[in-house]
Amino acid sequence: MNKPRICLSIIENKPEAIRKIEPEVDLFEIRLDLLQDDWRKVAAGFSKPWIACNRNRDEGGRGELNAELRMETLLAAGKAGASIIDIELATAGLAEKVKMVKKYSQCLLSFHDLEATPSLDKMIKIVEEQIQAGADICKVVTTATKFKDNVTILKLIKHFPEIKIAAFAMGEAGRPSRILSPLCGGYFTYACLEEGQQAAAGQISVREMREIYGCLKGES
Repeated sequence: MNKPRICLSIIENKPEAIRKIEPEVDLFEIRLDLLQDDWRKVAAGFSKPWIACNRNRDEGGRGELNAELRMETLLAAGKAGASIIDIELATAGLAEKVKMVKKYSQCLLSFHDLEATPSLDKMIKIVEEQIQAGADICKVVTTATKFKDNVTILKLIKHFPEIKIAAFAMGEAGRPSRILSPLCGGYFTYACLEEGQQAAAGQISVREMREIYGCLKGES
């Protein structure tokens, strides 16, 4: 089993804790909508790739900036060294925004359903839209209301074996999909720094994720 790739979502500036956990992660996600002016301080300490994300409130973000200012901040992050910039598939003027992002970084196009998990057919169409729009990485995040939703989202990953895709379900019921996603071909999964630092419902800490993967490999 290849080592599953973990992306640490950072919502607060905790340099010592981040530095200690860095060997266990493959990349970082900086939530600009949560860190606000502190994001530059956080990014300055990285020696690994990082994603800039300034999430729209309609898809789970918590910032107060309008769409134009959110985009300006994302492009500033690209200039500051972000390897990947995350923008929503539903972004107005998407084609132009994708071109702007690709001047500095890879473009991750994301879709979030905060209430349920759509049918597999619907999610396949969403990923196809992301690909057509120029996504370097596709991201589909849903909400699990039942265990079967984990199966559905994992099937989505298997449907696109040649595509870099991050897909899983949020919520307590969706935790299995977070763990299994990279084992089923997902490009990476997201984890939090520690309990109470979740960027989204159902996130598991990096250390817990690594312990689980260690058990699956038969490590003590």
